[in-house]
Amino acid sequence: MNKLLIVGTVAFDAIETPFGKTDKILGGAATFIGLSTSFFNVKSAIVSVVGEDFPQEYLDLLTDRDIDISGIEIVKGGKTFFWSGRYHNDLNSRDTLVTELNVLADFQPKVPIEYKNAQVVMLGNLHPMVQISVLNQMTEKPKLVVLDTMNFWMDCALTELHEVMKRVDVITINDEEARQLSGEYSLVKAAAKIQTMGPKYVVIKKGEHGALLFHGKEIFFAPALPLEEVFDPTGAGDTFAGGFSGFIAQSENISFGNMKNAIIYGSNLASFCVEKFGTERMLTLEKEEVYDRLKQFRALTQFDIELE
Repeated sequence: MNKLLIVGTVAFDAIETPFGKTDKILGGAATFIGLSTSFFNVKSAIVSVVGEDFPQEYLDLLTDRDIDISGIEIVKGGKTFFWSGRYHNDLNSRDTLVTELNVLADFQPKVPIEYKNAQVVMLGNLHPMVQISVLNQMTEKPKLVVLDTMNFWMDCALTELHEVMKRVDVITINDEEARQLSGEYSLVKAAAKIQTMGPKYVVIKKGEHGALLFHGKEIFFAPALPLEEVFDPTGAGDTFAGGFSGFIAQSENISFGNMKNAIIYGSNLASFCVEKFGTERMLTLEKEEVYDRLKQFRALTQFDIELE
């Protein structure tokens, strides 16, 4: 099996939406990415850090899905990264209530020896210097490096973000972030400008309105599946990134045509993530459900048109 290295947060989240609220629950970018990639025939490992307060049962949830956790450092006496947020009624915007970096503040990632030659590296949302540190530890150049980032790093670590962007093949960001990073309002112009910064492929996520994939002059659009209920959007972007990178790692095909499929697989898994709070839905998800919904995606997007 191909190896997939995942870098990101393993954390506690406390979430409030119009449909309810939670106390501290399992969260973090790497957690969502890892759960998503576990639906593919790949060997995956997470590089992250948690405190002594992180329950063993949460680590067991990851190992039960054949995710290598040897790269997750447990800091004795430390406290795990914690984020709390409240979503507005439209679920597209939110307010961050609490951010406690805790052990993440001094995180020095250590890539497991077995994964220093991973073919695919998924750099989850973290400080760009942490992402660069991981790439520097690779003994072989990965076939594909996927970067997820956010506007926070554009505000406070733009120089470092540009450095890591020079070394990645794919970047996944939302439309607001694409506009901020490029200075362009048109997403077509934004994607073209971002490609000059390093990534050959640009994925722009538009939440309930789907995702766009850009490569040179080629553009592909994947809709989001219309859902009766969206309960909690936390982690949907990370789940999407996990599905995207997991499919690419499994298929060993790095081409624009295959990335179209990867976008659909990522969107499909993300559509499950939003159905319950946090990771709850991903932990009960069965492969048969994933397959059945893929067929819905195909029916949604496939059509015949006569061109005269």
